[in-house]
This record gives sequence, structure tokens and C-alpha cells, in this order.
Amino acid sequence: MAKKIPFRQCVGCGEMKGKKEMMRVLRTTDGQVCLDVTGKMNGRGAYLCKRMECLKLARKNKGLERSFKMGIPNEVYEALEQEFTALEKELEKFESK
Repeated sequence: MAKKIPFRQCVGCGEMKGKKEMMRVLRTTDGQVCLDVTGKMNGRGAYLCKRMECLKLARKNKGLERSFKMGIPNEVYEALEQEFTALEKELEKFESK
């Protein structure tokens, strides 16, 4: 029997994709918001496509705020954008090999 693939909805564009194809944004128990690269950290997770446009859409439509039921300061979004940019560069290096 084929293994069931868990699907998650992007809080930016609203698309449903496989969990492994997406980035998990995490709210820890002490209220910190960060990227969870492993997908295994403890806390409340929200998912984004691995595209900067989806992060921008999530910021515009307050997708992360709704998921985490809390306000998210601009500094957090800026930090997430930097992490996304770094990840995109890593992916480009990996794909060019």
C-alpha cells in the first residue's frame, strides 16, 4: 500500500501541497516566530511555499497572524525574508551542481 503524503495549505497563496515541499514557520511556546527547517521543532506550525511571493502574500493577507492567533512585528517578517533569501541561494547552489 502506498504511503499517504500529508498535505498542508500555504498561508500565502492558499495552495495545497505536500508537507515536504513547503517551509514550516514556527511559533514557539515562548512566542518566538522562526523558520523550522527540520519540520520537527515543538510549537505551532504554519506552512508556506518555498517562494518569496508566498511570504509576501502571507504578510499582506495576515496569514501568519491568523494561524498563530497573534500579531507579528515587522522585524519578524524581515528576519523571515532574510532566511528565505539565504535558503533560495542554498537551493540554487545545490541545483547548479
